[in-house]
Amino acid sequence: MKFIVSSSQLLKHVQQINGVISANTVLPILEDFLFEIENNKLTIVGTDLETVMKIQMEVEAKEGGRVCIPAKILHDSLKNIAEQPLTFNIDKNNGIEITSDNGKYKVMGENADNFPKEPLPETAESISMPSSALVTAINKCIFATSTDELRPAMTGIFFELTSNRITTVATDAHRLVRFSRTDVSSPEKVSFVVPKKPLNLLKNVLPNTDEQLTISYNENHLFVKQGEIQLVCRLIDARFPDYKVVIPSDNPYKLTLNKNDFQNALRRINVFSNKSTNQVALSITGSELQLSAQDVDFSFEGNERMACQYNGEDMQIAFNAKFLIEMLSAADTPEIVIELSTPTKAGIIKPTEQEKNEELLMLVMPLMLNN
Repeated sequence: MKFIVSSSQLLKHVQQINGVISANTVLPILEDFLFEIENNKLTIVGTDLETVMKIQMEVEAKEGGRVCIPAKILHDSLKNIAEQPLTFNIDKNNGIEITSDNGKYKVMGENADNFPKEPLPETAESISMPSSALVTAINKCIFATSTDELRPAMTGIFFELTSNRITTVATDAHRLVRFSRTDVSSPEKVSFVVPKKPLNLLKNVLPNTDEQLTISYNENHLFVKQGEIQLVCRLIDARFPDYKVVIPSDNPYKLTLNKNDFQNALRRINVFSNKSTNQVALSITGSELQLSAQDVDFSFEGNERMACQYNGEDMQIAFNAKFLIEMLSAADTPEIVIELSTPTKAGIIKPTEQEKNEELLMLVMPLMLNN
């Protein structure tokens, strides 16, 4: 088997798929990429048994074939080769010889028959959506997923498809993000939880454009196909908490702030907060917001004032500043509104303006004020 490929194109595709490969894997073959050639098309496959990712590219080849190539050595060598055609020669014992303009490199491959088989989308339902819709949904929610393996459902993003919208939700029990789009729909009502790793891979490789992609799903797996990119992942088999009961229906007090000013003030004040809680207290009186933080152990203290628009009773409430900073990054408007009721109930953060087919809602639990 022999083929010729552009070094920079191959590196680009190898980098896109490299994130699938696990650092500490049980099976040595999982440290390899599967290379499959058919009709002048090279398909590169990587897997960690939970997630399979495939990317196709054009090559020059007279015949088809399959081989497994060690991922790390291929990736590391391509990074240091300038743009040029590379010739891959694979002998019948899976020995691989790579020839460049001024060098020859040899590496031992493995038998492609030992590479794990991927799940097939039998009995899978499908929907189409713009690639940017999925990328945006992932970006808006993924930071709020939990790292607690004892609550597996919270370690991924919950997808809810209905006849008039798609909703994605993530929570770690301290904060919750819900993002809906009304320009994507499903013929039947369905929901599933997708792990964080494949979603991170998707947001890095999918184009943030209106190009269409297809999402298919069955009881156990999710299949995403966009152009030359395909991803299959196992769904999280756990029940996502009922997020609707957590969102307060009545938060009458509204605090409107300049997003960047508020975010920068939080970053400055958080330097002086307790490092385990990141607690910043917000004191709201009339049209002034005061931010304060302290770390009693080190005698650190920080205070700042900023202008705001507020209608409601004067209030003092505390939040985790790190959470607020991350959540504000998900809002794409110059101003945000925080809806409050009492210092012990969740605050709701929303952008002041939303795209006509999008709705973003973020909820954050308050911290106990240590007066």
